Amino acid sequence: MTSLPRRTFIAGLAAGAALAALPSQVVSAQVLTRAIPKSGERIPLIGMGSWITFNVGADAGLRGQRTEVLRTFFEIGGGMVDSSPMYGSSEAVIGHALEKLDRPIGLFAATKVWTPTQYLGVKQMQRSEDLWGLKKFDLMQVHNLLDWEAHLETLAEWKVAGRVRYVGITTSHGGRHEEMAAIMKSRPIDFVQFTYNIADRDAEARLLPLAADQGIAVICNRPFRRGELIARLARYPLPAWAMAFQAQSWPQFLLKFIVSHPAVTCAIPATSRVDHMRENMNVLAGPLPDTAERQRMIKYVESL
Repeated sequence: MTSLPRRTFIAGLAAGAALAALPSQVVSAQVLTRAIPKSGERIPLIGMGSWITFNVGADAGLRGQRTEVLRTFFEIGGGMVDSSPMYGSSEAVIGHALEKLDRPIGLFAATKVWTPTQYLGVKQMQRSEDLWGLKKFDLMQVHNLLDWEAHLETLAEWKVAGRVRYVGITTSHGGRHEEMAAIMKSRPIDFVQFTYNIADRDAEARLLPLAADQGIAVICNRPFRRGELIARLARYPLPAWAMAFQAQSWPQFLLKFIVSHPAVTCAIPATSRVDHMRENMNVLAGPLPDTAERQRMIKYVESL
């Protein structure tokens, strides 16, 4: 057994260092990807969330740091960047960083509409386009199902008109799974986003199988429970058998558990640090646990 808490993780370990050193166009051909069921388009299994971490306002220094986080994300083959108007200044900070990085190739831009009424939803989505500096989002999601019927009507029209590529719905903290399931079965959506991690596995009972059956892509939020899982597990040793699927730290262990589920399309950990971004993204360089190893992971974590 070896302990590799996040604070002491050394990004230069073995394959991680080799991956990080490669130019982005080479890395992008090697990272682990999964297909979006409705189109067959493949995206990297690890994306980037922006809740809290990118809500830094107009502070030039903090904006510069977040730009470096995004630069690292794309250099290691990143794709999906997920945000929301709910996240304070995050969309503006992302837009600033994308401009500084000259609109990186590979960006899969995902945000949300989070307001009542169809009229306000249109205005909010137009505002998001301005903040990101984009003419079209890859994915627009109805955040926490707020006024979802009105917004899905707009998004269906926008998709036909080519203003958005994919449409989705979200929830978090394990809430509203029944309502989400009903929408998944009755509406032509492309993506769902909900909480799924090694400690929050309610989605395994219904939402993940339903997504697979309906051909809907799955984004998993709160992979670390805002860092709570990492803090709790850091005092315990990482099992030596985790090296069989190249998990070199607890964050990698937790992310590999999530994205190894065959119905999961992408997990979106959020971070404000370049070293943590490298650690998260290096999950894309190695093998994933199989079914037996996933069960072993659950039992080990539950025993701690």
